[in-house]
Amino acid sequence: MWLAPEHRGIGRWIAPGLALAAGVVVAAVLAADGRGGTALVALAVLAGYAAHLAYRRNEPALPISEGFGSGYRARTHLKSAAMTGDVLTAAVVAAVVVQGLRGADVTPYAWLAALAGATYTISALAGGRGI
Repeated sequence: MWLAPEHRGIGRWIAPGLALAAGVVVAAVLAADGRGGTALVALAVLAGYAAHLAYRRNEPALPISEGFGSGYRARTHLKSAAMTGDVLTAAVVAAVVVQGLRGADVTPYAWLAALAGATYTISALAGGRGI
């Protein structure tokens, strides 16, 4: 039920809020340094990551499909695949931030972040839950 306390608490919004706040801070630092294009890319990547975290904030577990089989092994495989994707996405987001603050080219990492976002969006739409 949507009125349940666990769905009303601010605790589930902390991670998305921090990611978005970090995006604003990093963009401000980069813009102050005269790198407006990189600032916009970093802000877009971190805003996308915040949206990803916000979308998954109420998700206790991913639905299991026939592609993973059934039972305990299927749940383990699905959780492992989700964790791998989450870690790789966080690493790409961190690479955009670090490379941007170092003054290096962020283009390859921005493309990877866009690919991760597009893949997740298509998967969410295809999974039947929608966005």
